[in-house]
Amino acid sequence: MRGGLWQLGQSMTRRLAQADKKTVARRYFSAEAELKKTVLYDFHVANGGKMVPFAGWGMPIQYKDSIMDSTLNCRQNGSLFDVSHMCGLSLKGKDCIPFLEKLVIADVAGLAPGAGTLTVFTNEKGGAIDDSVITKVKDDHIYLVVNAGCRDKDLAHIEEHMKAFKAKGGDVSWHIHDERSLLALQGPLAAPTLQHLTKEDLSKFYFGEFRMLDINGVHCFLTRTGYTGEDGFEISVPSENALDLAKAILEKSEGKIRLTGLGARDSLRLEAGLCLYGNDMEQHVTPVEAGLTWAIGKRRRAEGGFLGAEVILKQLESGPPVRRVGFFSSGPPPRSHSEIQDDKGKGIGEVTSGGFSPCLKKNIAMGYVKSGSHKAGTKVKIVIRGKAYDGVVTKMPFVPTKYYKPS
Repeated sequence: MRGGLWQLGQSMTRRLAQADKKTVARRYFSAEAELKKTVLYDFHVANGGKMVPFAGWGMPIQYKDSIMDSTLNCRQNGSLFDVSHMCGLSLKGKDCIPFLEKLVIADVAGLAPGAGTLTVFTNEKGGAIDDSVITKVKDDHIYLVVNAGCRDKDLAHIEEHMKAFKAKGGDVSWHIHDERSLLALQGPLAAPTLQHLTKEDLSKFYFGEFRMLDINGVHCFLTRTGYTGEDGFEISVPSENALDLAKAILEKSEGKIRLTGLGARDSLRLEAGLCLYGNDMEQHVTPVEAGLTWAIGKRRRAEGGFLGAEVILKQLESGPPVRRVGFFSSGPPPRSHSEIQDDKGKGIGEVTSGGFSPCLKKNIAMGYVKSGSHKAGTKVKIVIRGKAYDGVVTKMPFVPTKYYKPS
């Protein structure tokens, strides 16, 4: 799905308010029969979730509160997201790390057991196939989560390379965790609320770490990570226990943590300056252009050995032709594909994500501009519906991140 989910949520809300609901329902839910459903689908509907098709799944775009209120509540209290449409998988075997390092830019071997990182799967031209959070559980076990919209191409890509790797004697196998569901618990109340449901001391568990532990009496995979810029966790739970866990989290927060949909998830990740694959990263965009140079391990920069390494290492040396940057702007909120011009009216790039920031109460956006026009403070024009509005390049994240790290 291209374009911001935030806009989709706003337009759905307006149409549901204004239009004949049967017509709207036909339009938005005509493909419902073919859509996959998470185990929480009925729970979302019962709690007022407005369901939309997303990456082949029926997912809640928002609940009874507005996307604006949901976003603010996540920053002030907390949010619980059903992200079971995403694909978790494990790679196992004594060669799983050298295998994975052929496909991603991270220094996987250099991770401590139980540590994780954001990485990018690259193609032969150095472009991004997908971004993923990967964790080195042990030297012979990697756990990773890939995006729902990229699942089929990611799994085909991994499988193709795995066959070739195993044909040469490599020891690697995989398991796709379709028997598990994934919940994302985000915000300042995430840790204190989850602490009620586990005996493990979460204060010793930092951003990027992974553990297998009992939560609400069930064996879960817990990663201290998320997609909002807030402190929080992603919890992989056996699907038959997902509903009980979701209810327990909401109950223990005494109503302060709310079920939250894809609309607020989009505004939260935009405020945090995080990429949405399919908008801000695509197969022709390298990690260097996307501003993810930090994710390329030091050893990988020296040795290469991953797909597209030649292109990426050359960009590290001489600089990329374009760069992902953030913007503040006047006028209507910028949208995906809005043209970016320099102060003389010459085209220098385009917006990939944009919207009104609920927290900052102003327009924010990210996009790609030609190198040289990427420095913070550079004045630009952003063209929306044929009219140019003033904008300025700014550093990201727009809203300060609150990841839980050792002090």
